[in-house]
Amino acid sequence: MSLTASCQRIVRDPLLSPAQKSHALALAAENALPYPALPAEVAEAMAQGVLCDMFEGHAPYKPRYVLPDYEKFLRQGSSWLELAAPRDFDEALDALRILYHHVPSVTGMPVWLGRLDHLLLPFVGELDDEALHRKLKGFWIYLDRVLPDAFMHVNIGPDDNRICRLILRIDGELKQVAPNLSLFHDPASTPDSLLMQGVQNIALCGKPHIVNYPIHRETFDERGFGIVSCYNALPLGGGANTLVRLSLKGMAEQSADLEEFMTRWLPHYCEQASRLIEARAAFLHQESGFFASFLVEEGLIEEERFVPMFGIHGMAEAVNLLMDKEGLAGRYGHDEGANQLGHRISARLSAWVTARPQPHAWGGRALLHSQGGLSLDQGVTPGVRIPYGEEPDPASHLLALAPHHGYYHSGISEILTLDPTIRQNPQALLQLCKGAFALGMREFSANVADSDLVRVTGYMIRKSDVARFAAAGSRLQTTCLGAEASELTGIRQRAPRVLGLEASLCDY
Repeated sequence: MSLTASCQRIVRDPLLSPAQKSHALALAAENALPYPALPAEVAEAMAQGVLCDMFEGHAPYKPRYVLPDYEKFLRQGSSWLELAAPRDFDEALDALRILYHHVPSVTGMPVWLGRLDHLLLPFVGELDDEALHRKLKGFWIYLDRVLPDAFMHVNIGPDDNRICRLILRIDGELKQVAPNLSLFHDPASTPDSLLMQGVQNIALCGKPHIVNYPIHRETFDERGFGIVSCYNALPLGGGANTLVRLSLKGMAEQSADLEEFMTRWLPHYCEQASRLIEARAAFLHQESGFFASFLVEEGLIEEERFVPMFGIHGMAEAVNLLMDKEGLAGRYGHDEGANQLGHRISARLSAWVTARPQPHAWGGRALLHSQGGLSLDQGVTPGVRIPYGEEPDPASHLLALAPHHGYYHSGISEILTLDPTIRQNPQALLQLCKGAFALGMREFSANVADSDLVRVTGYMIRKSDVARFAAAGSRLQTTCLGAEASELTGIRQRAPRVLGLEASLCDY
């Protein structure tokens, strides 16, 4: 389709708002530009569908994800934005509202809003909980209505504090799609009463993600990290310059057997992915001019703290195909041999990515990522997850996947879909979460089967919004992705489970 025809289709689309049309037109214009020069083998891997650039655009002029140092911003204000440092709670909220509009990402909206409780606590002053609740609730509504994108992410915790508790309370009251929310958990500083409030919120609205704070902290330096977008862990004051992904399923389909997969195709395609990362990152860092922005000049981000994300998906299909080719009957998620093969593949990928230098990368290397899928994926499972509808009981599910989590430093997540009876037994969900972290899992996420709010790959949608989308569109930018995923990827087939074996995790 020509650029003109593509733009005509966009402007005539009755389901898109003017803002959504503007974003789509900008992407169409970018994709009319020449792609950064690629080696022939990289272009071939992309044409085969084994390698994917995540539709970031042909001319990367902004990073995929940006994690500004909001704490520094609140201390110093901004010359470029003509803002003095805020003096009270209202001014702090206003300053953040303004800066958020100037933080880019692949979505066109900010994907990280900071560790909001830590940012706002210094401005509480003499405000009581009633006043804080009113101000924060208005702020929460503002975020959903003005930045309507479910990839937008707030972090809170791990310590117990008034703002953290109030954000959880407000999120449970409003049940909004945006912003997404992660609660950091540290057994040394997070009381069970705070974790209980978090898991009770999961039963109400599918949020928050619960984050294994100590294991993430070990990956990053003293300046810290943030959880952005779906569940992606990245350096604070930097971000992700790009994300590419490999289809392990596509690699397995080309392989005659396990040996060929491991020794020929895995290193071959890992190299092509690394070369694609180099080409895209080089354009961003050397040609786009992005790192001359006020965000850099005022010390809110540093070019050296951006890192590429090396993503994979289709582990389940790859393992099952390779088991078949070896004459073995086990299935991924259910058979110990199949699960062990998956762990071997993750270890091999990690070793390869860790050994391969990247010129535009914090730490000199890309970070391995279990990519949560795209809305148009068919016949392939996100990341290292177990296929929809084939999930075992929750304890077996976590035991099968936990060994992967040590390898995927820039993000890995599973979504457990639970029977509504969990609302009568939140203690079981708390124990399941703590057991998962004892096994070494980085993230804990769950849906309740009858909730209107549901996680897709990590972002949230409302089932009711999806049902109306074909006729009325949606003000939420991510509803269209959720509608497409519901139609094509099988997320409705997730099997709701009743918790009954969570006690078996307590031995770990």
